[in-house]
Amino acid sequence: MAAQPNVVVVVADTTRVDDAYDSQVAPTLAELATSGTRATQAVSAAPWTLPSHASLLTGTPPSEHGAHADHERLDDRLPVLPEPFRAAGYETVCVSNNTWLSAESGFDRGFEEFRQMWQLVQSDNALSELVDETERNRARLVARKLFDGNPLVNAANTLYRQFVRDRSDDGAERSTSWIADWFADRSREDPFFLLINYLEPHLEYRPPRETTERHLPEGATYEEAMDVPQKPWEFMAGDLDLSERDLGLLRALYRGEITYFDEQLAALRTALQAAGEWEDTLLVVTADHGENVGDHGMMDHQYCLYDTLVRVPLVLHGGAFTGGSDLTDLVSLLDLPPTLLDAAGIDAPEARERFHGTSFHPDADVPAREFVVSEYVAPQPSMAALERNLGRVPDHLRTYDRSLRAIRTDDHKLVRGSDGTERLYDLDADPGETSDVADARPDRVADLTDALDDWLDSVDAAGDRESVSIGAERKARLEQLGYLQ
Repeated sequence: MAAQPNVVVVVADTTRVDDAYDSQVAPTLAELATSGTRATQAVSAAPWTLPSHASLLTGTPPSEHGAHADHERLDDRLPVLPEPFRAAGYETVCVSNNTWLSAESGFDRGFEEFRQMWQLVQSDNALSELVDETERNRARLVARKLFDGNPLVNAANTLYRQFVRDRSDDGAERSTSWIADWFADRSREDPFFLLINYLEPHLEYRPPRETTERHLPEGATYEEAMDVPQKPWEFMAGDLDLSERDLGLLRALYRGEITYFDEQLAALRTALQAAGEWEDTLLVVTADHGENVGDHGMMDHQYCLYDTLVRVPLVLHGGAFTGGSDLTDLVSLLDLPPTLLDAAGIDAPEARERFHGTSFHPDADVPAREFVVSEYVAPQPSMAALERNLGRVPDHLRTYDRSLRAIRTDDHKLVRGSDGTERLYDLDADPGETSDVADARPDRVADLTDALDDWLDSVDAAGDRESVSIGAERKARLEQLGYLQ
């Protein structure tokens, strides 16, 4: 591998570790793990997109970088990962399919090119007139209702696929195609730092039939699965009753989305190989967070810090990470920035000084972590947003109106809420986090509480931030993705 390798970071949005590490669901990722390095205990700093991506790029926790539900923007107080890469001569590019990872949210800093793939017209001016896909998605939903049961439906769908992209793809195929063309057309000899966010498998689950049918319960059809309502907030409010079979069908759709992402990952690898860049590339595949599909009585990825949300896949391939071994130490996604700088041989002392993460590069010779911390700074959607959209907020939902912090070791996790709650889970005996053992283990609670308080003392809290407004087009797309404003 070159002294300064290309670095490609692929974020599979909303991807659970258990499904991502299932070779029947994600065979390409399994191949990369076999010849590369798979982290078995990787943990995200937050359970949803905005704060998680901000942590990944700044190497700081949400309470320090300040990008969360109460301040929906990454400010410019902290250095971001593409900046030291760019200063070291790297070409820096981001390809995003998630509206939170946008220029409007402050994520374009440090990138020479920032592609927002939900826009058909790309512009350097974030305030320019945008062509958003929200209206086309709405049009298709209307068309489906109009043509349901009509002999013309097949013809209508064919025309739709020819002139407007299929809803089963949230920009992934277009992103991979653009990247492949970019590889082929590059004339610069500089290495590149490329960040890609693939939106699949974010709600709504609309995977292709061919990647889904293998995951369906016995006797179930693709049409039956697609007919299951996907309304997370109604489900959590108790207004939508889903059977175990319904939840199994939704999980099959979700897995179909991951399989579709895995196909894009294979195409990305092929594009790197075709461009002659594969041997000189460190490829990182991870997720910003996971997903609840009925787990713990919850849907989507909010209001909790269970492992279904904060444990994430992390596979690295290339250079020192080639060899097919598992990294079994605790790893936080905060550790990626210093690790990637080490892989590229970039010093960047000012950026490193602000990082909370520690490098897990094989040559770093850094002791393994004793614990990792995840934060949920504020609920999203807020109780006010739920009330506006649902008409009411049941008492059991109002208990989620709090912030959370979780400290995790190899064997235990303590989750502490701003409402005074403390829950302790024995991860060895109860990996599903179904039983609170805080009362039975006060000694362990005390030890983890002290460690969490010491960690908080090391955080340069962002404090109160000025309010952030969201444009109408972006608000519509966020609502389409299930983020109620």
